[in-house]
Order: sequence, then structure tokens, then C-alpha cells
Amino acid sequence: MSTKAYFNGEIGNYDEMSIPLSDRSVFYGDAVYDAVLVLNKKPFTLGLHLDRLYRSCELTDIRFTMPREKLVEEIDRLLAVSEGDSLMLYLQVTRGAAPRKHEYPANTEPNLIMFLAPTKLPPKDKRASLLGIEDLRFQYCNIKTTNLMPNVFAAEKATKAGATEAMLHRGARVTEGAHSSILMIKDGTVVMPPLDELVLPGITRKVIHSLCDRHGIPVSLREFSVDELMAADEIILCSTTKNVIYVYEIDGVAVGGKDRALAQRIQALFLDEVYRETGARI
Repeated sequence: MSTKAYFNGEIGNYDEMSIPLSDRSVFYGDAVYDAVLVLNKKPFTLGLHLDRLYRSCELTDIRFTMPREKLVEEIDRLLAVSEGDSLMLYLQVTRGAAPRKHEYPANTEPNLIMFLAPTKLPPKDKRASLLGIEDLRFQYCNIKTTNLMPNVFAAEKATKAGATEAMLHRGARVTEGAHSSILMIKDGTVVMPPLDELVLPGITRKVIHSLCDRHGIPVSLREFSVDELMAADEIILCSTTKNVIYVYEIDGVAVGGKDRALAQRIQALFLDEVYRETGARI
């Protein structure tokens, strides 16, 4: 099964496509991106992902002027030539190609890169573990840019330690994972970190928040510490690639397992939402 890719209107095989060496994403990581789960050729929560993509462009002053309707048409073109029932759609908007210089020229035209690749989702009963790592990222974590080296280092360290994901923290404050959101359940309330410049506005997290509001499950947006997380009734790890799974261990210490009924209800509500939008049971 070949992976299909897209660059500024051209579609081809992923390994055969190319971008200009002068693209600013090459030298500066001067680009934003998003990733969307596609099941049965239907992108899940595409509108929310495009909201975040265009917002990321706005926050980084990347003048991406393609109308949303046109972008959806280009996504549909790529979907039409792709194979597989479980795919990940990657979209990247770069500032464009220009001579290497830190300051960016005002007239640079953004480049649009996309690809669709097969993805394997974790089973819903996967038991996840976290490794605590100091959060060394810069203070634009709310923008989904391609400047991901601290995330890469954290994810690699967690994997080498045998953990599912990194638990990033700034001092005592828990922020998120290297590529996922970390939520906790305490006394029947879902606690989520506030959406400030240190936390990415995760799409799966947003869906969970909406589902909790619709089904009468209390949600609290506030900072919480590593110690609070360790004492939580349940810990949820969620993202586009992980869906909703439970954490059973942090730094080798058993955690959670005290309110599995509520955790399972939240997971079931999320999976029902996936089915409602895509027709796929996962």
C-alpha cells in the first residue's frame, strides 16, 4: 500500500515527492501542522482540526489564504487516491520558499504539504505508563508548529524507558505529554490543564470536554501538580493517535484504578462519537 502525498496541488507517491530546499521549514521549522484521523475515508473532527490549523497560521503570521472550502476539496482529492480504512492525514503549511534569512519576506507564498498514511490505533483497553520529564519547550506550546525537538527528545526518552508517553511538567505543574493531552479524574470531576501558552489545545481533549458538558460530567480547568496527578482516581491519556486510554503507572509507581466506571464512560462516549461521525467502530 503506497502512501500518497500532496504539494501545492500536485499528488504523487510519498517517497517520490519533493519540496524546495529553500522552503523555510527546512532551515527554521517555519511551519505549522495538524494531523487528522481518517476512518472509512471520513476525517474525524476535520472542522476542529482546520480551526486549529488556521489559528496556528494566524498566530505565526503565516498568510495562508486558501479558503477552507478549497482546502477540503484538496483533502478530498488526496483521499480519493488513497487506500486503507484507517489512515492519518498530515497537513503542513510552511511560510514558503525564500533565501535563507531569519526575517521573513512579506511577499512569501505559503506552501501546503499533505500526506495520508496507514495508522494503527491502540486497543481501547491498552494500559499506558508515563515517564516524568521536565518541560523544556519554549512558551508557544499553544501553537502547533513543527519546532518539535524538545517533544522528540522527551518521546524518545520515554520510549527508551519502556513508557507509553512522557509526562511533561514545569516544576511541579503538569502540562501535557510529548504528543498527547493528560487529564485526570478526581472525586467525579474531569480535571484538565488550562489552555494557556504552555498547553496545546488538543482536539481529542476538546471533544471529551464537549461530551462531558453534554452528559452532565463535571469538568474543571485548572493547574494540577505531579503529586495531585499521582493521587488522582484515574488518569486519561488522549490524542488523535491514542484516542482515549488509561494510565496505570507513572515513573514505575502504580496510579489510578479508583474510578474506572467514569473513565470507561468517557471512553465509551468518545468512541460512540467516532462511530457517529465515521461509521467505524474502534
